[in-house]
Amino acid sequence: MKILHTADWHLGKIVNSVHMTEEQDYILSQLLDIIRTEKPDVLVIAGDLYDRAVPPKEAVDLLNRVLTTLITEIKIPVVAISGNHDSPERLEFGTELFRAQQLFIETKLSRSLKPVVIEDEHGPVYFHLVPYIEPAEAKELFADNTINSHQSAMEAVINYIKDNNDMSERHIFVGHAFVAGGMESESEERLSMIGGSPYVDASLFDDFVYVALGHLHQPQRIKRDVVRYSGSILKYSFSEANHKKSVAIIELDEKGNCKLDYIPLVPKHDMRVVEGYFQELMDQPVEGQDDYLHIRLLDKGQIMDPMYKLRKIYPNILRLERVGFSTTKSLLDLQQIRQKQTQSHTELFASFYKEITEEEIDDKRMEYIVKTISSVITKERGE
Repeated sequence: MKILHTADWHLGKIVNSVHMTEEQDYILSQLLDIIRTEKPDVLVIAGDLYDRAVPPKEAVDLLNRVLTTLITEIKIPVVAISGNHDSPERLEFGTELFRAQQLFIETKLSRSLKPVVIEDEHGPVYFHLVPYIEPAEAKELFADNTINSHQSAMEAVINYIKDNNDMSERHIFVGHAFVAGGMESESEERLSMIGGSPYVDASLFDDFVYVALGHLHQPQRIKRDVVRYSGSILKYSFSEANHKKSVAIIELDEKGNCKLDYIPLVPKHDMRVVEGYFQELMDQPVEGQDDYLHIRLLDKGQIMDPMYKLRKIYPNILRLERVGFSTTKSLLDLQQIRQKQTQSHTELFASFYKEITEEEIDDKRMEYIVKTISSVITKERGE
């Protein structure tokens, strides 16, 4: 069986006030061409089809066109899950009807946790579609009060799968999670840490012949070649400037062994960081002038309206930085911002509370805050 693994489309994404729908349309057309050429038996989309719970009309239209092409023209089975950016309710619409067309979209964990079974010449392959869930959802589903983190939630899910399936057969796990050891970038929305760590240990997946992951935007393996993030289809921040975007092709044999290959995705406009002196950039333009650029100017002196002048040559500058003008205070502010970006919602509130009241927040108030934040996250995801 040949499987194509992709994830993190983030349709409707806005980067530095630029709508990426046209870029996404271009890259998904490229993906459809790859599918027509490679002729995989199954397409896996491991979450975050949309960038937000209520996507813009253009993003909905684009996803509709792509999925319609896949199931009516190319006629390839599609297995997909919702990610932390998706609204489970919106993606769930019509899923029972779509199954007849071999479009399987899993947005919520059901108690049965039945896999999607697709057969090749050697027999069945079991696809376990596990959408992104909060620990509280797993706690309620399994009626287990010991579930208080993403790790314990995923452990409960996988234990259920192993208890109800013959794991000596070929089982593929499709999930949207942060597996410990993965490399982050700035464009990923940090997973909730309410009640515990957002990380999941890769050893949980040892019984699966392949693990198709979404959430982290850099294509990468985690401990084993078959535990893999396909990465996002486009660069969505300048922290991803050095990423090589691709889709993974998996050729699965009768024993469950995987042969892996990677096909690059080439964007209409690249996203790059360019560093240099103002006059040199004006007199000797760099290649890819139409790319989305973060320009870092090395000049120390005054420059009159550099953005206006540079945009005559580089029309898609998204960020302009004066490296020589960085001050100790601005660097300190940047360090504080980055530190706050790694904090959970509850840690941020506790820090805010202390700054305002000059006192540590007590346990009773913190318990109330945890419940409130959990409720807000649930509503934002449209549940």
